[in-house]
Amino acid sequence: MSSHHESILREPLVTGENITYSKVTEDILVPVENKPNKAWWIGFIVSAMGAGLWVFCVSWTFWFGVGEWGLNKTVGWAWDITGFVWWVGIGHAGTLISAVLLLFRQNWRNSINRSAEAMTIFAVICAASYIISHMGRPWLFHWALPLPNQYGSLWVNFNSPLVWDVFAISTYFSVSLVFWYTGLLPDIATIRDRAIGTRRRIYSILSFGWNGSVKTWQRFELVSLVLAGVSTPLVLSVHTIVSMDFATSVVPGWHTTIFPPYFVAGAIFSGFAMVQTLLLVTRKVMNFENYITMFHIESMNKIIILTGSIVGVAYLTELFIAWYSGVEYEQYAFLNRVSGPYWWAYWIMMTCNVISPQLFWFKKVRTSIALSWLLSIVVNIGMWFERFVIIVTSLHRDYLPSSWVMFYPSWVDVGIFIGSIGLFFTLFLLFLRVLPAIAMAEVKLLLKSSSDQAKQKLITEQSVDKGQAEYYIESLEKYDSISPNLLNTKKFNDE
Repeated sequence: MSSHHESILREPLVTGENITYSKVTEDILVPVENKPNKAWWIGFIVSAMGAGLWVFCVSWTFWFGVGEWGLNKTVGWAWDITGFVWWVGIGHAGTLISAVLLLFRQNWRNSINRSAEAMTIFAVICAASYIISHMGRPWLFHWALPLPNQYGSLWVNFNSPLVWDVFAISTYFSVSLVFWYTGLLPDIATIRDRAIGTRRRIYSILSFGWNGSVKTWQRFELVSLVLAGVSTPLVLSVHTIVSMDFATSVVPGWHTTIFPPYFVAGAIFSGFAMVQTLLLVTRKVMNFENYITMFHIESMNKIIILTGSIVGVAYLTELFIAWYSGVEYEQYAFLNRVSGPYWWAYWIMMTCNVISPQLFWFKKVRTSIALSWLLSIVVNIGMWFERFVIIVTSLHRDYLPSSWVMFYPSWVDVGIFIGSIGLFFTLFLLFLRVLPAIAMAEVKLLLKSSSDQAKQKLITEQSVDKGQAEYYIESLEKYDSISPNLLNTKKFNDE
């Protein structure tokens, strides 16, 4: 829990005047309790159209088979596995923000963890849809699980990295879902107490009898810590196992030990970028400026710098090791990436993932809403191209020149990918309508220590050094939710 004696030098995590526990509830529940506004309807209609495209293209695939995709005998994996790895990576930020930052007592997670956790759930659903679509006979997907069946002793091949995927993704989804729903219980109970009629009965069932007693809160905090401890290894293990789909093969360009840490860093990189993409829009449309502050945005941008730099080092390491190994096939695989037929994809990847995040070293860029949102989209584009480059350019030229082919996506490939984005945003927008996008109970913990008004009180009571107070006031200039009159140092001195 938050300390009630936080340093005045720390930037506020909640801004605005006259913020009370009641006002936090009212502000955050506006999208849930009121009719959706025009912006929500526009977003939902566009997303629903995309989801409809996804349903059509997936149904087409189930009916006619994966031959409707642009795959060929040389490039047997392409947009399907590219989309799968991309969505799994996007789902990483939710667990990182929820579990790892909770264990490290980083209170800035409190305003963004709920939406990030929801994003994780929806991203994993999109990723799983690719795997099921790729199976050819999706109605037999349960054969990937070690379950007794009508054939008696038929068991999965535990030596296969694809089976490891099933275990990793299902475990990750299950634990993330439980963690997300456990955190929702206090807020669902709040909605229940304010609702009437059928709505009240529905939220009563969903709240699992939450009564707000001390014992209930103690169990809630204990369970949250246990789930955070269980989830933290998943942040590392899930994408490590996904990377082994490639690293355990003998294909040049895939057979490398750098893939596990490289994939994990890339997953966190793309995950935080998607959190930025979603929350910056949600913040504006839902009027959450007081709760998702510039400090949250800047902190996420700093993580994007760090993970983007790690990914850049991994790219350079791959090139160096390919040269240093002396293996002509490995050298050609990377030369082909850089200057072969798909050179444009490689350089889009390098530009988006290595060069563009470095702009965040500049504070003006890091604290700009528009540039942060734009660069978050650029990063996600780059991360999709990274997976495309790894998969397609490593396959399209085999050891035999007679096997060299180009991959061209079919309309079904494109439809499933665009449709999966529509499905993702449809689920997220529905989530905003029925559940609070910000954890109310956790934000309320910050009001007496980390809010702007708590720090103003310290200043007006002259409980802090004048120089520190002036430094704090100057730091507020970048906040778009701070009233200009609060930036007047003289006001505090006069009072």
